[in-house]
Amino acid sequence: MKVIGITGSIACGKSTVTDYLLKLGYQVVDSDKISREALTKDLDCIFQVEQLFDCVENGKVDRKKLGRIIFHDEKAKKQLEGIIHPYVIKKLKQAIQSCQDSVIFLDIPLLYESHLEYLCDEIMVVYLSEEKQLERLMKRDHIDQDYARVIMNNQISIEEKKKRAQIIIDNNGTIDQLYDQLNQFVKGLRK
Repeated sequence: MKVIGITGSIACGKSTVTDYLLKLGYQVVDSDKISREALTKDLDCIFQVEQLFDCVENGKVDRKKLGRIIFHDEKAKKQLEGIIHPYVIKKLKQAIQSCQDSVIFLDIPLLYESHLEYLCDEIMVVYLSEEKQLERLMKRDHIDQDYARVIMNNQISIEEKKKRAQIIIDNNGTIDQLYDQLNQFVKGLRK
């Protein structure tokens, strides 16, 4: 079985890529969904977050409040990662072990930042110019340019991710061009 990690920077189109791969019948595991699950369902993770951050009320984590804390405080970010990453890694490994297909995709936006390359046989980067990325992020999340840049600067640059990847999907064109690239790529794969 081949494990392909999908990454990129925020607002680069990873969801569009993973949605299309799902539509084609491939198994895609979403690490962001697993992270959200850790903060909504895993009582141990929620308890640890509550002990460290002022963002839990009535047993529920306020993700926006938590985001504002960690994007401005590197120590807090590392503490949160120390809570969530073991949970996410465990779930990713379980998905890989239980996969019956010849290929599985792991959607891991912070793959390089989290040093999870070891889980993957190959890494696909969804690439978008920084200018378009900034524009999409501001529009999608309804945030100003300064906050969007703070978020973007908390990740390894898309150019650096592009250098490290074996597969590069350029999302600067149309949706049809994106799908054409993905169709060409999956021709070499067996489900």
